[in-house]
This record gives sequence, structure tokens and C-alpha cells, in this order.
Amino acid sequence: MLLLPAGFALLAGLDAALLRLGLPAPVTTGRLPDVHGVLLVLGFVGTLIALERAVALGRRWAYLSPAFLGAGGLLLVAPVTTLAGRLLFVAGTAVLLAVHTRFWQRQPSAALLAEAAGAVSALGAALLWLGGLDVPRLLPWLAAFLVLTIAGERVELARVAAPAPRAEHAFLACVAAVVAGTLASLLWPARGVLLFGAALLALVRWLVIHDVARRMLRSSGLPRFSAACLLAGYAWLSLAGVLWLWPGPVGAGGRYDAVVHAVFLGFVLSMIMAHAPVILPAVLRRPLPYRPVLAAPVWLLHGSLALRVLVGDLGGTGWAWRLGGVLNIVAVLLFVATAAALTLTRTAGDGTAPRPASRPRTSEETPS
Repeated sequence: MLLLPAGFALLAGLDAALLRLGLPAPVTTGRLPDVHGVLLVLGFVGTLIALERAVALGRRWAYLSPAFLGAGGLLLVAPVTTLAGRLLFVAGTAVLLAVHTRFWQRQPSAALLAEAAGAVSALGAALLWLGGLDVPRLLPWLAAFLVLTIAGERVELARVAAPAPRAEHAFLACVAAVVAGTLASLLWPARGVLLFGAALLALVRWLVIHDVARRMLRSSGLPRFSAACLLAGYAWLSLAGVLWLWPGPVGAGGRYDAVVHAVFLGFVLSMIMAHAPVILPAVLRRPLPYRPVLAAPVWLLHGSLALRVLVGDLGGTGWAWRLGGVLNIVAVLLFVATAAALTLTRTAGDGTAPRPASRPRTSEETPS
């Protein structure tokens, strides 16, 4: 049931995307375009992350986080003041941070530290938005939430490669740099975004070197699919880092649109697609068997994003920006529909890859 508000937030966010593209949309309200970014980051992806954490922890109170975030997304769309939704986002991210604190008490690790830093960024973004800060100023905070959370997830899998202790120290230095850049972007915007962009590039470099995705790319089936999604996501995050380093403001125009969609579509959504056959079964308790057809919406996403960002935003071509944006929406809906169809029509012999045993939170026992 907690997935339903996340799905609603996704559909509302896509509807808002059509409005921002200047195109007809099923629902037309003045509020939707204004809450588009926060709705998708905290209402959709935030709810998914919080739900996965709650399932892994196995404590009833942990489910308050996805419940608050999902309800906050619903209230942002409802014809009531946005204050209630903003307050619920603060409550949901605060509980998410408490969940990470519980994991840290059990077994501290560099991965959990990165994920906790991401939760702190989410809470900071929710508080700043409650205080009236606009979304362009919140962008590094929202990006840090998802980038650090995903980086922590990948570090857990990087343990398969047994990185040296100094590699873990380098990872923590990258995490600290991202956090410092996030804070600096608020206090000294012009210089802070430069630090943030440099920190993202350093983090991507670390992930590309130590992530098992490079070796998985030589395999077949689900491992190859996941590896391709991961490496494509790293490429988009690298582009965002470069654009943040480019001289001039990032608060509006084509460069702002390019940064936003390189991070949240190119990187975050690609990571969601890569992990969907593993994470969704843990949440839904139903297998999502991998089939080659899953690759179609992924490549549509990256192809249309290249059209939108490289030709439209950075090349200044209006039709490419609008067509790419429409195809972005089609790619997202196609992936959701394909995943749902595969889940509902699976045969008795289908299965999915198990969740990595090295993740410390999967061993949390549910109280009787």
C-alpha cells in the first residue's frame, strides 16, 4: 500500500513535466509545475528509498518514513496549502535519518555513513523548503540526498572487489567533499557549487574504479543489463559535475535544465532501473524476472535524454528540448508498464537475483 503514494507522486510529477514543457497534460493546475522537482525527489524516490529501508530494518516504526513522505506527496497535489505536505516531508526525512542511525548502531561502515549523510541532506532540503528556499537553491541538497544514498548502496557491492583500506578512506573523503559542497552552496552559492561539482566528479571517479559494474559488463543477462545502466548513470552524473564547474549561475535556463535532468533522470532513474529486478522483489514480495525487453525503455531514456540535454539544453534547439522531454516521459512510463507486466505474467520458474548478503541491515530481526 505504501507504494501507491509513490506511484501517484510519479504520475503527478510526469504530468507536471508536460506542463513545464508547455504541452497539454491530463491534469492542469497552477501548483504542479512549482512542486514538480520536490515531488519527484522526496515524494517518489524518497518514498521508495524509505520503504526499502523499512523493509530491511523490519521495525514497525520505520514505516513511518515512507508513510510520511508518501502522504506529503499526496498533499502537495491536493487543493490545500502546501504547508502540510512540507511538514510531512520534514517528518519523513527525520524518521529516515533515525532508521540510518539504527543501522549505524548495529554495524558502522563507510557505506552506511554515506547513506546517513544522504538522509541528512534530505532532511536539510525539507527544512529549507519549509523555510521558503526555492528549488534551484535546494538543488545541491536534493542531489546530495540521492547521490550519496546510491553511492552507499554501490559501496556495499564494491566489497566484492575487496578495495584496500585507503580506497575506503578516499571514498569517505569524497562523501565529505559532497557534504561540504552542499553546505557551501547555501552559504557561498557561487563558490559552493564549484566545490559541489568537483566533489561529484571525484565521487564518480571512485565509483567507476571500484564498482563491480565494469566487470559485470562482460557477462550476460541481468548482470550485463545492470552494469550498462550503472555506467550510463555515472556518465550523466559526470556531465552534471562538469556543468556545475562551468562558469556562471546554474539557477535557470538551459544549463539548469541540463544539470537537473542529468542528475535525476540520467543518474538516479538509471540506477533505479538497474536495481529494480533486485530491490522491487524485496519490497513487493514478488519476483521481477529479467527479460531483454527491459532494456528498451532504458535506451529510450538515455537516447531521449541526450537529445534533450545535448541538443536541446546545451545546443539551444527548442524542438529537441521538447521532443526529448516527451520521450523521457514515455521511457519512464514504458519501464513501469514493462516491469509490472513481467511481475504479473511471470512463469512458475522465474526468479530474481538475491539481495547482496554483505548489506548489514538485511540481518535485522523483526521483533515478535
